[in-house]
Amino acid sequence: MTKEYFKNILFNRKSIKVYDKNFKISNEEILEMIDEAVSAPSSVNFQPWRFVVVNSEKGKEILSPLVKYNPRQNNTSSAMIVIFGDKKCQEFGDEIYQSAVDKGYMPQEIKDKILPNFINMYNNLKEEDLHNTITIDCSLVAMQLMLVAEVRGYSTNAIGGFDSKNIAEKLGLDKNRYLPILIIAIGKKEVEGRETFRLSSEKITKFI
Repeated sequence: MTKEYFKNILFNRKSIKVYDKNFKISNEEILEMIDEAVSAPSSVNFQPWRFVVVNSEKGKEILSPLVKYNPRQNNTSSAMIVIFGDKKCQEFGDEIYQSAVDKGYMPQEIKDKILPNFINMYNNLKEEDLHNTITIDCSLVAMQLMLVAEVRGYSTNAIGGFDSKNIAEKLGLDKNRYLPILIIAIGKKEVEGRETFRLSSEKITKFI
């Protein structure tokens, strides 16, 4: 990938509100994109992101009252990918770290030394600190997912305005465990996104 190609991906990506409602992305390709997106970093590699892909007529009907300010995206996109943060992501810690050992990425003695400390840290995090940590991690994977989609010729829209109190339960998840972070609408654009203005780096950056 050339520098110019990457710049085109960055600067040509727009938030798309209306998609070709007749175009569908296969479940297999959505899984491929998620596999690529989850190369994003996360705190101590606990990967708290969880995805619910809403791409059926029934699923869109369930989601509709939960995204009442974004009906165009829900009605026309190939999928609405709801990203949740798992507040018990440390339960996967041993699987993640042992797999790294088995693949030769990490010595067994390092895993045995650091993993218990990380798990204990997560077990004792204050609720606010846990929310902040997994929100940051899930935001990183969300942006990466949007760029992955752009490379494949798809458009996206990050949606933060939804019924966060009820969405987990309505989608069949434990609302006490799974924290809703963001929804990514994805599909083939039908209406171009508008240009937007960004403040300059000089205005928003301080060197000390």
